[in-house]
Amino acid sequence: MTWPSNSQQARADFAKRLREIRRNAGITARELAARAGWHESKCSRIENGRTLPSDSDLRAWARHCGVAKEAADLIAAAHTIEGSYLQWPRVERQGLRRMQESVDPLLERSRRLRVYSSWLVPGLLQTRAYTAAVLSAVRDRKGLADEVQGAVESRMERQRLLHQGTRRFAILMEESVLRNRVVDRQAMAEQLGHLMWIAKWPNLSLGVIPLGADRSAEWPVESFWLFDDDQVNVELVAAYLTVTQPNEVAAYARTFAALADLAVHGEAARQLIENAVEALSAPGRAP
Repeated sequence: MTWPSNSQQARADFAKRLREIRRNAGITARELAARAGWHESKCSRIENGRTLPSDSDLRAWARHCGVAKEAADLIAAAHTIEGSYLQWPRVERQGLRRMQESVDPLLERSRRLRVYSSWLVPGLLQTRAYTAAVLSAVRDRKGLADEVQGAVESRMERQRLLHQGTRRFAILMEESVLRNRVVDRQAMAEQLGHLMWIAKWPNLSLGVIPLGADRSAEWPVESFWLFDDDQVNVELVAAYLTVTQPNEVAAYARTFAALADLAVHGEAARQLIENAVEALSAPGRAP
């Protein structure tokens, strides 16, 4: 597997830390493997960052290297690394509602939120019907338990943050998001009307990148959420990525700024939304 760079670097740093612990103990990798009852190649895979050790592996590593008291810290560090790149099946095992609620603490403590979406209307701006349709599709496609109603309620509850004046929201979306028919025509019209209404709120900036924008300098990218200047959450096709390294967070901030320069705002953005509404009823459109 090719790991995202921040996760890869964290794994490499952690592997180096384990190697230094072993060397400071004055034992070889072969000797450590023998003491722990492992195949001798296991230590090499761990120390080269190819294998992230389990909790029991780390307890054994610390014990046989004479630093048993460091086991808890090593386990916590490994969990942090593992959580930076989560494949969707693992995320989805917690259920639709828990998936929605898991991001709430981060949202609560953030004061500036920047969101870019190239696929769907972002959750904070979704209507109840749009959310229900999206989550129902996820449930059906992934064969998950039917928790759609509870998950919808969680997402609707989260939108109260939009009404709290202490937070600022900047949201960008591709114009194609306005045209992607992920719900029926009536629900889509309702969603587009909601966007026109919410675009007038003083603490929220809504930008739409026109289909005809010059993309020679800045291409569409994966959808991402930027929380203050501290963390980025990225939705990939196969996994959910958490970025916390300052240089990579800064790269997403620069990308957001460049995308914002391509977007239209205010009346121009509302005009693009109105165009999408009109297209819903144009001759030849499917019901």
